[in-house]
Amino acid sequence: MVKHGKAIATTAYLGLGSNEGAREQALVKAIGRLKIHPEITVSAVSPVYETDPVGMVSSPFLNAIAAVTTTLTAQQLLRVLNDIEKSMGRLRFQGRNTPRVIDLDLLLFGETVSTSRRLTLPHPRMKERRFVLIPLTDLAPELRIPGEDSSVAFMAGKLAEKYPEQGVRLVGTLDQKLMEPL
Repeated sequence: MVKHGKAIATTAYLGLGSNEGAREQALVKAIGRLKIHPEITVSAVSPVYETDPVGMVSSPFLNAIAAVTTTLTAQQLLRVLNDIEKSMGRLRFQGRNTPRVIDLDLLLFGETVSTSRRLTLPHPRMKERRFVLIPLTDLAPELRIPGEDSSVAFMAGKLAEKYPEQGVRLVGTLDQKLMEPL
């Protein structure tokens, strides 16, 4: 998007997950690939949580949220995320709810609310997932999902009451590992 000859940067929130192989390394590698993209700035990364899989039988996931600013459109950013997944060995044709080396989801893109064949914003299931809302709360507790009245922190608390079986355990941060060369 261009306005008056200048590119407009949009804040987006990305979900990162891995439950196969070297999970922590996969998160670090994906963030590293985001950081080297010329139109993406990684502004913050949440702590990492180990989470029980939802809707599948598999080993636990490591999950985190990255806040980025970008001059890309939402569709362009989604293509970048899909390219990173593919380059890291993610096989999309296996379907939903399968183990994966890396899973990158575009959760929020500014205040955008839209639905297309390939992308729905905000992410349609993020409000139901503690493994999204808890790390998002670490980054922006007062953030409101477009179309929602409550903050993500309030929503995370309500989900904890409703689905206590969705285990979400703090593992730590990637701060030091993100500083190392790829």
